[in-house]
This record gives sequence, structure tokens and C-alpha cells, in this order.
Amino acid sequence: MYHKAVSPLGAGLSCRCPRCGRGRLFHGFLAVAERCSSCKLDLSKADSGDGPAVFLILILGALLVPAALLLEVSTTPPLWVHALVWPVVITLVAVLLLRPFKATMIALQYAHKASDSGTERYD
Repeated sequence: MYHKAVSPLGAGLSCRCPRCGRGRLFHGFLAVAERCSSCKLDLSKADSGDGPAVFLILILGALLVPAALLLEVSTTPPLWVHALVWPVVITLVAVLLLRPFKATMIALQYAHKASDSGTERYD
């Protein structure tokens, strides 16, 4: 069966199937569905591991540490303000971005036919 090529970034950001771009990728918040509801692609072996979390940690660190330093230099708030603001900001941003990061990683693995051994095929 022929499937139109789906952009890994588009499929990832919309959290859709990497093959057809229509079916839901997740069953729950971060649990990957067994199969695509649209094209029946077997997603049971799709595993992004810790990659999305690592990328997210590095990106958030690169963006939010300078923001915290800028806040400190510009307004010099009390320490409790930093202790109150930054954990909440980091947690919210991480929770909002982890799902699309994981979906994009899975879509990129599908697009490049990546597997644990390098020999397994999705189709």
C-alpha cells in the first residue's frame, strides 16, 4: 500500500502517525499506541528512549538559565522569587513540550528507518 510522504516535523508536532499523518500516535499522555487507527502501522516497537527528555533538558537549560540571569541582573528580586518562579516555569514548559518532542523523535526514526539493530523495517 502506498502512503504519501509525511513530514516528520509535521507529524511530530501534531502527534500523529509518522506514516499517514492522520492517526493518533499516543494512547494517553506519553504512551505510544499499539497501532495507528488510520493506516494500521504497528507502533508497538516505536521507542524514543530518553532522547526527547535529554534534548528538552538541554534546550530549556540554554533558554531559561539566561532568562533567570537576566531577571536577576535587571530587577534583583529576592531569592524566594527565583525559587517560586523558575521551577513552575520549567515544569510547565517541559510538560507542554515533551509530548511533541517524543512524537518528533519517533517520526524521525520512522522516516530514517531506524531500529535497535539497524536491520528491522517498519513496513
